[in-house]
Amino acid sequence: MYRRLRNSFIAGLVLLAPLGVTLFVLDFLRSKIGSRVTAMIPANILPPEIRRLPIVDFGLDMAAVVIVVLAITLLGLFSNYFLGKVLIIGTERVIDRVPFVNTVYRTVKQIVETFSKQQKAVFQKVVLTEYPRKGVYVLGFVTSVAKGEVQDKTGAEVINVFVPTTPNPTSGFLLMVPKDEIIELNMTVADGMKLIVSGGAVIPNHTQRPPQIAAEPVTISNPRAADIPPASGDAG
Repeated sequence: MYRRLRNSFIAGLVLLAPLGVTLFVLDFLRSKIGSRVTAMIPANILPPEIRRLPIVDFGLDMAAVVIVVLAITLLGLFSNYFLGKVLIIGTERVIDRVPFVNTVYRTVKQIVETFSKQQKAVFQKVVLTEYPRKGVYVLGFVTSVAKGEVQDKTGAEVINVFVPTTPNPTSGFLLMVPKDEIIELNMTVADGMKLIVSGGAVIPNHTQRPPQIAAEPVTISNPRAADIPPASGDAG
């Protein structure tokens, strides 16, 4: 009985987590951005007795959040034009000259670009590999085939596999695994990410997954993966 209640509680947390995070972000924007922008509104615009009403104060904060979001959106649109690109490049050059700040800025920029440019198919396939010892498996994402010095020194065909941490997939580590030690899965990258973020609680149905399409396909063959049913239309 205790185990069933515990499992039900964990399942409820998994269901409420997306809503809770969304509400947390909205409340953070309202309190940290909206309230500060609202404080800049001159006091003579609204009578004090109306301004002190909770519903009015909340409405002003949310309106300020909307204005800030629109301003960020306009900044993104402006960055697509020549003048916007020139200003952004100039700003980055100034930041690069500031010690410590330039390191933090470049690191955050690399992380954001890695996880935002989905059209480049950074993660190509979902795979399993034995780590940190034989008989223990980790879920990872193929990013590319190792080239250059790594391939020359190892003398084997090595695959770059990114293994995210749970439940924060923005951090992780890189494994360079021989191709014959990788088991390819049929689940999509999105389903693999859900499995990692949920700590294994959200398990995709492998019998209904379409084949993955990568910008630069990486062919992985492994005799141990023979018991995994191939996705429909999968060539390998």
